[in-house]
Order: sequence, then structure tokens, then C-alpha cells
Amino acid sequence: MWGHPMTRGLKAGLMATILAMASAGPVAAQDEQGFQSYLGTLRAQALAEGVTRRTVDEVFPTLTLSERTIELDRAQPGNPGRTATPPFAPYRISHVDAARIGRGRSTYQAQRARLARVERETGVPESIMVAIWGHETNYGAYTGNFDLLRSLATLAYEGRRRELFASEFIAGLKILDRGIPRERLKGSWAGATGNPQFLPSVYLRLARDGDGDGRADIWTSPADTLASIGNYFENAGWRPGQPWGIAVRVPASFDRAALTTRMVSPRCPRVFERHSQWRTMAEWRALGLVPQGRGWPADSVQATLIEPDGPNATAYLLTSNYRVILDYNCSNFYALSVGLLADAVEG
Repeated sequence: MWGHPMTRGLKAGLMATILAMASAGPVAAQDEQGFQSYLGTLRAQALAEGVTRRTVDEVFPTLTLSERTIELDRAQPGNPGRTATPPFAPYRISHVDAARIGRGRSTYQAQRARLARVERETGVPESIMVAIWGHETNYGAYTGNFDLLRSLATLAYEGRRRELFASEFIAGLKILDRGIPRERLKGSWAGATGNPQFLPSVYLRLARDGDGDGRADIWTSPADTLASIGNYFENAGWRPGQPWGIAVRVPASFDRAALTTRMVSPRCPRVFERHSQWRTMAEWRALGLVPQGRGWPADSVQATLIEPDGPNATAYLLTSNYRVILDYNCSNFYALSVGLLADAVEG
């Protein structure tokens, strides 16, 4: 997201490259020195927020700057000027593929007793929990190998989102205070960990013990993983008895302009601006939309319309439960794929 500014000419660019190469060692050393200095501030903040001195004394001497974490963060595609939206179909093909569906069905069958219990307790469908697990870590096959506390401290030091990552770092220390071993705290470079890829603050708030051993182990326990995902979705407002959405065919006579949303979402506006105005299923049926594969939900269920691949391709009516999936990861492609994977696993 944050790159080096463009030079004014080839000669200047070559000179900048040469100078950068010549000074790479001292700059890296300087960054490490600055990072170690910043850790003093982070240490004081952790103690002030109730982290035990024992945990602080054990963790802080082990921390070094992760240059790889900074590289990955700065490479993220911010592209605020981007106007074109890529098609959904290629993403769907790669994320709702035969292998992931097959593993999902196997996981679904193997965990039925646990899934059924969580669904009874939370109202969240078994297939949705499985689909989240599948999308986040391919059912636990890959949960990330970054030292979570090192990455979070590095991102806090970098400063672009210091308040966020300093808070998540301290939440990670509080996880250690709960008895989770340090070696368990591995994950993505951005701080997500475990089978459901929770940020540390989300773990503290919503992780649940599903197997009764007194500890919420989202790293190795399927029971705890599923209980935690179910609790997250219940907390985010999942409505039992409603689908996430349905695939539909839109008639050629459909007037899209009349249903363009006039709302501007304060969160993820680019995601929500692709949704139409809300209408009931009865109203959508009256407008000529036809379900593909599944029947209509109850007439009173509210939904918005999205056409991720444009007119003349499959469209989707999205209920409020789709918004709950977006709460987990605010991306239309992600949320659509979770819903479609859940349908495939269940079907």
C-alpha cells in the first residue's frame, strides 16, 4: 500500500537504488534500534492495561523487528483510485472448488455431533461454521507460521495503524496470561491466529471452550474451533431460520436504476455500494426474479440484490445473515464464497 515515491528520471532512479543498496545494513540496524526503543513504550502500556509482569518479562526480551511483516503490509493493494471491479467467477472457481467442497463434506460428517450441539446453542447453521473453517485455513491445514507477537509489535512500531496493532499485541499478551503457551501463538503476518483466524482481541472476547477442558483452544481442538465460530456469528447477529442468500436469475426487463442504493455505509463502503435497496422476497418475486436451485425463502424476509458478474450472469439476493458473514471478513467475494461453500457442503 505504501511504496517508494517515483523518481523523476532513470538516472535518479538508478542513483536511488545504488544508495539504498549501499545503506541497507545501517538502515536495518537503525530500524531495529528504533523498534527496541519503541518496545519500552509498549511495555509500559501492557503493564498499565493489566498484563502480568511475568508475561511482560518473558516476552519482551525475545522480540525483534520483522522486516518481512512490514514488506507484506506495505504490499497490500490499497488502490484508492481503482474503479474497475474484477469478476467474481474466477474467485468462486478457486475458492469453492471440488477439493474444498470434498474436504468440507468430510469435515461436516466427522464433526456432526459437535456441529449439531453448537447449532442448537447458537442458531448458526452447521454448514456455515464448516465453510468459515474451510475458507480461513482449509479446515486447519494451514493456520500461518508467523510469530504473532513479533508481527503485531512490528506493525505497531511501523505506526500506520499503531493504535490497532498495539491493542492487538497487548491482547496477545493477555492470551498468554490465560495459560495459552507462547509457541501456540502462530498465525498470519497481520495477527490472525488459529483455525478460525481470530485476532487476539476477538479470541479474548468470543473464543469458547467446546470440549469442556476449561480452555478455548482454537489451534488444535475442532470442538473449540466450531464453538468459537458459532459464538462469533451469534454475537454478530445471525438470525436462525434464514438463509444467507439465494442465487437468482434477473429478467432482461429489470430496472436496476430504480433500485440503486442511496445509502452510504460507514464501514466498507465499496462493499456495500454494490448492493441494491432492500426489498422483501415477495417484492423481488413480483419483479420477475427467479431462484436458481433453491426455492424462495419466506415472503417477509428482506434482501438486497448483487450482480457480481454483471447483467446476464448469476445474481444473488442477500439477507441480513449475509451481513454477518461480512462482519467476519468485509469482502463480497469472500462472503459469497462462504455461502456457496456452505450450500455445497450441506447439499
